[in-house]
Amino acid sequence: MLDSKTFTLNDIKSGARIYFIGIGGISMNGLARLAKHAGFVVGGSDNHPSERTAILEEQGIKIYGSQIAANIDDFKPDYLVKTAAILPHNEEVKRATELELQIFDRAEFLGAFTRTHKNVINVSGTHGKTTTTSMISMMLIEQDLDPTVHLGADLDIFDGTVRAGSKDLLVSEACEFNRSFLNFSSTTAVITNIDHDHVDCYPTIEDVIDVFAKFVRLVDDDGYVVVSGHDKNIARSLAEAKEYFDKTGRKFPQVVTCATDSEVCEATGKKADFIAKNITFENGLPVFDIEINGETKINVSLKIPGSHNIANALNAAAAAYLNGATPEAIQSALDSFNGADGRYTVKGKYRDCDVVVDYAHHPTAARATIEAASNMPHNDILVVFQPLTYNRTKKLFEDYVTSLLPCKKVLFSEIFSDRESASAIAELAISSKDISDEINKRGGDSEFFADKKDLRKRIDELIKPGDIILILGPEDIREMGDELCS
Repeated sequence: MLDSKTFTLNDIKSGARIYFIGIGGISMNGLARLAKHAGFVVGGSDNHPSERTAILEEQGIKIYGSQIAANIDDFKPDYLVKTAAILPHNEEVKRATELELQIFDRAEFLGAFTRTHKNVINVSGTHGKTTTTSMISMMLIEQDLDPTVHLGADLDIFDGTVRAGSKDLLVSEACEFNRSFLNFSSTTAVITNIDHDHVDCYPTIEDVIDVFAKFVRLVDDDGYVVVSGHDKNIARSLAEAKEYFDKTGRKFPQVVTCATDSEVCEATGKKADFIAKNITFENGLPVFDIEINGETKINVSLKIPGSHNIANALNAAAAAYLNGATPEAIQSALDSFNGADGRYTVKGKYRDCDVVVDYAHHPTAARATIEAASNMPHNDILVVFQPLTYNRTKKLFEDYVTSLLPCKKVLFSEIFSDRESASAIAELAISSKDISDEINKRGGDSEFFADKKDLRKRIDELIKPGDIILILGPEDIREMGDELCS
């Protein structure tokens, strides 16, 4: 058996058969594609066939439309990879266990990729991971460094979520959910921000700070940690990590800070290494200079809105610069970057309104995306919002209310969850309607719809030409953007 915490792809024999349970998922379908590119025979199952599974079939990957034991006997895998949502009583898992096959969690298998590549940039943080990872990838591609890339969303130039490049350089999202990023090794770690999220894993913000400190421990001693310099939670996490390095006698990685001012950073007690200066907005889009170690190097005109994307661009520029991208390559990539799918994606027009979708399901992300939309040309903004997971909604209830209260109008869909049991949901006793009611109690204007058909009708009643329809939340609600523009 391979050690799930230390094995690399080089430890798996060429031509081995690898089976992915839940292969249609964002991360899993990308890993399946990368595994096929690495020379393995790949197959998998998903109970919900989709465009993603159809694309995998076109690439010669065997797809099963159900999860039954017979699939394992038919495909005859050497190894299985499953998501955290796949439970031990799953028929395929039970059959693989009977056959004494080795089963890896998704994060363990992705961890093997990080140990197979010479240089690894892992992008972590509560918000902005996908955008920052995409930006870094574009900069390195512009520099002809041929990175392998693993994303949490589709990127047009990849025709999916991944790019199969060289073994010299990997760029990957590193998600803290279920402590999955503690399986990853980094030569450069990026921490965009630290906020309280995944409350089912982390009851308090202190728990989140602690797990990011453990993530920093996995960075090579001669590596880099790129951070937002004024994030107080990041500063606390770095201090905790440094205590560990000091106790063990290890050399602490070099901390590289990013900021939008020249004030002393909480993370290092010094001025930031990468600073955005001369910030303006042209038609709602950020224009700014990037100063590197006191010298202006890059002039940027982003094609995606929002102050938060200035921060994402700075973190991306720092990570790419440290890994060989020139200022010219960084500028070119940022000037042409149109965003990853589902991150302030303009889907098109509906009755002379711009339809925008964004994954911003967390209160902080929602606030940032609404602010970004407010800077774009518009008449009014109609916000359509769906929280993700009942546990998060219960724990962050007040933040949801205060984030959405300033909106002129909010239409709520019911909370979406694909990982909470019916009994757990019933026990939490929370609904989007509770947020809507509280907003109205405080003088806001909100409506709740249990049925998406009724919500769609209400959109038609409310919008006027020149409005922005801003649809925020998981894919379950973002699909309405496609429906409106079809």
